[in-house]
Amino acid sequence: MSIDTLEQYLPKNTLPFLKKWFADYYIHIKITKNRNSKLGDYRKLPDRSHQITVNSTLDKQLFFFVLTHELAHLIAFEKFNFKISAHGKEWKDTFREMLLESIDIYTEDLKPIIVRFAKSPKANFMASPELVRYFHIEDSEANSVFIENLSINDKFHYKGETYIILEKRKKSYLCIHLKNSKKYLFRPLAKVEKLTINDEQ
Repeated sequence: MSIDTLEQYLPKNTLPFLKKWFADYYIHIKITKNRNSKLGDYRKLPDRSHQITVNSTLDKQLFFFVLTHELAHLIAFEKFNFKISAHGKEWKDTFREMLLESIDIYTEDLKPIIVRFAKSPKANFMASPELVRYFHIEDSEANSVFIENLSINDKFHYKGETYIILEKRKKSYLCIHLKNSKKYLFRPLAKVEKLTINDEQ
């Protein structure tokens, strides 16, 4: 896919950055259907070219953010000869530089969020609460909520199992599985289905 074809998925004025970042590499860009497990990924192909995939359903600013994330992998790996961890210091430094270089692409309300994120880039988008909240598209299921929006002692379903929230900790929620009584920690932005009184009957 050519850079110009990408334009329909991107915010305005992104092509100069992409042409600069793409310049030294042969890259296959694949636009995929929505994937719940990931927003994008990167891998080096046997012929030494590169492949980046990004979900087609993303908001244009998020699409550019994810594409930047994956390009940072490519550039960091090439620069350091693949002798680095995937989301280690070299990748973080590369991603940070690319985000700040292209900060004017983002809208005024998103810029400060990107700047804060860039101080210590996270490997997983879901580990960045501000970005998740900014780009979150509500689920069609009425009872689907972030666990941080529930209260202590609320019951909820997660992957077909029922839990109760016991307490809130600094960065997580301690919950108990109703059937086996084991305790589990959930991130604040875990998506769960709240149980109502009717659900419990």
